[in-house]
Amino acid sequence: MKWLMNEESGQGMVEYGLILVLVSVVAIVALGAVGGKLKEIFEGLTEKLKPST
Repeated sequence: MKWLMNEESGQGMVEYGLILVLVSVVAIVALGAVGGKLKEIFEGLTEKLKPST
């Protein structure tokens, strides 16, 4: 059981996985917070880019 406490072979991958999860959560929260404003910006942009007939 002592050798299990000192085992570090998968520690790096777990740390990278946790960092990836943290970055993903932050990105989702940030997009949720500014998503409405981004939608308005892109809708306004598409209106301006429509060809006039």
